[in-house]
Amino acid sequence: MAKSWLEKFHSDKKPIVKVIDKRFADMPEGTKMFIATPKIVDEYINHIPKGGQVDITTMRKDLAAEYEAEMTCPVTTSIFLRIASEVAYEKYTSGTSLDEVTPFWRVITPKLPIAKKLSCGVDFIRTQREKEGI
Repeated sequence: MAKSWLEKFHSDKKPIVKVIDKRFADMPEGTKMFIATPKIVDEYINHIPKGGQVDITTMRKDLAAEYEAEMTCPVTTSIFLRIASEVAYEKYTSGTSLDEVTPFWRVITPKLPIAKKLSCGVDFIRTQREKEGI
């Protein structure tokens, strides 16, 4: 049976920094790459002020700097962003106030491919961004 979003969020995997031995995505061989966790991505998003926004590239750079790496893995960052977003939306649909869930719409724009994959749908993201003046 597949793990729920909440189980994926609470995974016991630890963040790591490693030097990649071959070119990967936008990173050349030898790059010191940070691999975060869903919780780290979630915490980052929760520090974005209301009405603010950060793109995924900036989030990756910020996380890398915080963990003394050159870049953050783009693949796992997207996966962890989705996990944090799905958990936040599940909390919201279970009755938690929007003010108490992770505001993933401050990172995910309606035009990003990930937006179409989320349970909340693109319209929810668009509405939340409009409410915050983003």
